[in-house]
Amino acid sequence: MIDVSADRFEELVSEALDLIPDDLARHMDNVAVFVEETSGSNNLLGLYHGIPLTERTPAGYGGMVMPDRITIYRRPILLRCRTEQEVVHQVRVTVIHEVGHHFGIDDDRLHELGWA
Repeated sequence: MIDVSADRFEELVSEALDLIPDDLARHMDNVAVFVEETSGSNNLLGLYHGIPLTERTPAGYGGMVMPDRITIYRRPILLRCRTEQEVVHQVRVTVIHEVGHHFGIDDDRLHELGWA
């Protein structure tokens, strides 16, 4: 396990989000991204909680609603990595994976695309 400070880890998450192409990022709607220390399971690196864009309807999602939530878990990622370079890679994969869920892409397809 490598130790990366909480501030540096949040910076890596922000950098991973910045890598999302503008054409795609502008479609991210009503979603907030958080970093938490642990998920309660060292196997869970990130979690999307919300209604994917592909399932939203104007009638069912048009009012005031809480934002969808993407959480990236610091400790489980650090436990899998030995170098900061590995952390950078795993954070990118995890962020893209969870953003993929926001866009309605399931785990099987994300795996096929190399984001699992």
